Amino acid sequence: MKKIGVFTSGGDAPGMNAALRAVVRWLASNEIEVVGIRRGYAGMIEGEFVPLSPRDVANIIQRGGTILRTARSKAFMTEEGRAEAARQLTKAGIDGLVAIGGDGTFRGAIKLTQEHRIPVVGVPGTIDNDLYGTDFTIGFDTAVNTALDAIDRIRDTAASHERVFFIEVMGRHAGFIALDVGLAGGAEVIALPEIPIGPEEIAEQIRVSEAKGKHSSIIVVAEGAYPGGADTLMKAAQEIHPFEGRVTVLGHIQRGGSPTAKDRVLASRLGAAAAETLVAGTSGVMLGEVEGEISLTPLAEAVERRKPIRKSLYELANVLAE
Repeated sequence: MKKIGVFTSGGDAPGMNAALRAVVRWLASNEIEVVGIRRGYAGMIEGEFVPLSPRDVANIIQRGGTILRTARSKAFMTEEGRAEAARQLTKAGIDGLVAIGGDGTFRGAIKLTQEHRIPVVGVPGTIDNDLYGTDFTIGFDTAVNTALDAIDRIRDTAASHERVFFIEVMGRHAGFIALDVGLAGGAEVIALPEIPIGPEEIAEQIRVSEAKGKHSSIIVVAEGAYPGGADTLMKAAQEIHPFEGRVTVLGHIQRGGSPTAKDRVLASRLGAAAAETLVAGTSGVMLGEVEGEISLTPLAEAVERRKPIRKSLYELANVLAE
């Protein structure tokens, strides 16, 4: 391969820039030309390509977001859109792609490979940590620490006003952020999509806590854990057992900010490994880290297989909440 394209797609995640930096510098050290594709698949269709050198990715390892920017593309979901993307790649002389993103990014990469035989290797960049084949995804650790800092601050207010705070974190289909931040933040209850909990159970937990002398509680809710989110869940619980409650939705704050050291190291390892894997002739795989070792997982398996939640951590959180 003489020229490789790299792009970021889907939701941004802290550490994407670190992964991009690793891809560019590994390829450059092996005398392979690198092209950055702006705005993900949308930019691929429009031919928004820019040459990248080691100097172009200097001083970005500590930056959140992505310097290539990202977008969601409805056009790429069509056969015509993917055909135009492939035409633009061929026109630019791009021999293969490194895709940095999550579930939707990899599904698009699979289609591109199947329909147009373009080699693609994936790097898992998503705060949700929901991709099978890696213990952690790039951005997850930063998101957890960002949410944890917010919960620590909210707990001070909750204690001062003797209130129950329902804190909604990201996780429409996966509760990894909620689980880790709930355990680390000492939450009294953690609501996950994988382990449903209703307002009756939460109301009872609050009643029991009050009987023990607790005057405030933290309830961590993954956004997909209950229809309508944390606000609906709190109101339903209040109808069963009245209490003074407030809702805080952390939202997109979890995506931004400088990546933690853990995310920078993970991104650097996986970015460089992805570049090396693609040049070696392997395609259609995601690079991950399992028990400290680099692993390769077929893209289809990474997105189709459900990554199990760590129930032992959930059980531990419940015990420690007592």
